[in-house]
Amino acid sequence: MITRAIWFRRDLRLNDNTALAKALENTSDDDKVFLFFHIDPNLNQTFDAQHDYFFQTLKALVDDAGHKGAEFHFIEGEPERAFDELLDTVDIDEVYFNSDEAGYGRDRDQRITKKLEGHDVLVYSFIDHHLHGAEEVEKKSGGYYKVFTPYYKQWKKVQKPAVQKVDLEKLAEHTIDETDAFSHGKQAFESLLKKSDRSFEDIGESPAREQLNHFLDDAVYDYDEQRDFPAVEGTSRMSKFLRTGAISIRTVYHAVNDQVDYRKNTEGVETFISELAWRDFYNMIHHFYPNAWDEEMVEKYRGLPWNDDEELFERWKDGKTGYPIVDAAMRQLNETGWMHNRLRMTVASFLTKDMLMDWRKGERYFAEKLVDYEPSSNIGGWQWAASTGTDPVPYFRVFNPTRQSERFDPHGRFIKEWIPELEHVSEKYIHSPSKMPDNEQEKSKCIIGEDYPEPIVDHKTMRVRAIEMFEDKK
Repeated sequence: MITRAIWFRRDLRLNDNTALAKALENTSDDDKVFLFFHIDPNLNQTFDAQHDYFFQTLKALVDDAGHKGAEFHFIEGEPERAFDELLDTVDIDEVYFNSDEAGYGRDRDQRITKKLEGHDVLVYSFIDHHLHGAEEVEKKSGGYYKVFTPYYKQWKKVQKPAVQKVDLEKLAEHTIDETDAFSHGKQAFESLLKKSDRSFEDIGESPAREQLNHFLDDAVYDYDEQRDFPAVEGTSRMSKFLRTGAISIRTVYHAVNDQVDYRKNTEGVETFISELAWRDFYNMIHHFYPNAWDEEMVEKYRGLPWNDDEELFERWKDGKTGYPIVDAAMRQLNETGWMHNRLRMTVASFLTKDMLMDWRKGERYFAEKLVDYEPSSNIGGWQWAASTGTDPVPYFRVFNPTRQSERFDPHGRFIKEWIPELEHVSEKYIHSPSKMPDNEQEKSKCIIGEDYPEPIVDHKTMRVRAIEMFEDKK
C-alpha cells in the first residue's frame, strides 16, 4: 500500500488540477490519498484583502471536497517544522504538488523537497499555475526573452498542455480521513477565517466557470476595444479565479478555443489570449530575476532618488490626489479589492512619474489590497510603469492622467461612480475639476479645496522632473 499526499497551494480546485490528477492516475487497489494544505506564517503575517478572498476560496474547496467524500487536512507553522510533524503523524510515501517557479514559493519548494527526499519520500512537482513554465519558451539561440513581443510569437508556437482529467469517484474511494490528528491545523485555519471581514459572492470553481462562460458568450469578441474603458464591463474578470487557482489556466485557454465562434471578429479573442501569455512572461521574468520584488531589473536605474513624502503617499492611497481618474481608481481598489487594468497602469505611472515615488511602495500597497494579487505579474507591471523592468514603457513616455481620463472615461461615468463629490460636475470639467470657475463650482456643489482637493502636483512640471531623474542615471 502506498500513501500519496497532495499538497494544495494556489490551485484551489478539484478539476483540472495536475498534481491531483497525476496522483490519482498512479493510485490503485489499497493505495491511499491524503489531501492537505500548509498554513505558512511567512505568507500570513498580515491579513489583507488578498488573504480574505484566498482563504474563503480555500474554504469553498474544503467544503466541496468534503461533499464529494474527500477530507482536507491542515498543517501549520514554519515549513520545515510543519512537514516534520506531518511525516511523524502520517506514513507518507509520495508527495505531489504544483510548483512555484519564482519568489518565496520557489525557495520554499526547494527546501521542502530536500527535506522530503531526506525522509525517502518521493516528490513529484508540476507546472500548473501557468500554461508554460519559466524555462519552456526559449529563444532559438537559447536563453530567455526579455521583451514580450518576440516571446509571444514563440509562445504561440509551443503546444499547449491539455486539460487534466480528475477522477472524482476514485478520489472519494481512496482519500483517507486523519483529521482528528490535525486538529491544531484546523484551528489555525478557522482562526484565519474568523479574520474575514468581507462578503464575496463569487468564490470557488462554479462561479469561476460561470464567469468564464459569460465572458465567452459575448464580451470576448470586443475585448480588444472595450477592455480599456473602466465604465464598461469589457474585461474577463477572471484574474481573481486564476490567482487562487479556482479555475485552471488550461481550462480557460481551451475553453476560448473550443467555444469561440471564429466566424465573428476574433481580434478580441487574440488580445485576450495575449493576456494569458503576459502571465507566463512575467512569471518567467521573475524566475530569472529572483530579486525583482525589491530590486530594479535594469541595473543603472537602481538607486533612483525617489520622493519619500508620506503625506503625499497617503493622499494617493486614499484617492485624494485631485486627479479624478486616479482617485476613482484608488477608491475602487480600496472598496472592492480590484482595479481595472488600464487604471492600474495609470495610477502606477502617476505614483512613479508624477509623484516620483518608489514603485516598491505602490507594489506593496497593491499586494495588500488586490484580491487577485499575483506577485510576478504585479511586480512586472509596476516595474513596467516605473521604466525599470526588462520590457518597460520608455522613461520619457509619461502617462498624462487627464488625457487617460478623457480617452477612457470620456463621459466621466466611472469617475462619478466612485467620487460622489463630483456627481454634479459637468462633462466639460469632470476630468479637470480644478479648472471650474467659482460659479461652476457652486452650481456643481463641489468647491475645489473643500469638497474635492486641488491637484497635489502639476503634471507638466513633474513630467519634466521625471525625465531628468532618469536621464541623470544614463
